[in-house]
Amino acid sequence: MKTIPRTETIERAERSWGWYETVSEVPGNKVKRIHIHPGQQLSLQKHHQRAEHWVVVQGTARVTLGERQFDMRQGQVCDIAVGQVHRLANLTQDPVEIVEVQFGHYLGEDDIVRLQDDYGRA
Repeated sequence: MKTIPRTETIERAERSWGWYETVSEVPGNKVKRIHIHPGQQLSLQKHHQRAEHWVVVQGTARVTLGERQFDMRQGQVCDIAVGQVHRLANLTQDPVEIVEVQFGHYLGEDDIVRLQDDYGRA
């Protein structure tokens, strides 16, 4: 099997809670790698135009889906439906990383409806 060298660079978007990298984006889906610093969390949010699939690849993530909260460990997955309220948090002292696969006709960052945010963005 021949390996094709990768020429594009992956840009990292730094945030107060950690960072994300867009690994792949084609019409209809986008793949991100998301890192959450210890003790931090993303906004409580929903999307009008995309669904998401999360896979924990490192650490223990606290997930909020609607009224439910639960922990996910490495290898565990969850699905977020279009319009479903959700949040990703790291309540531990170790880093958390997930791979997020987004599905939808529009996958722009401006399709985030923040309901609560620790960083003044809601």
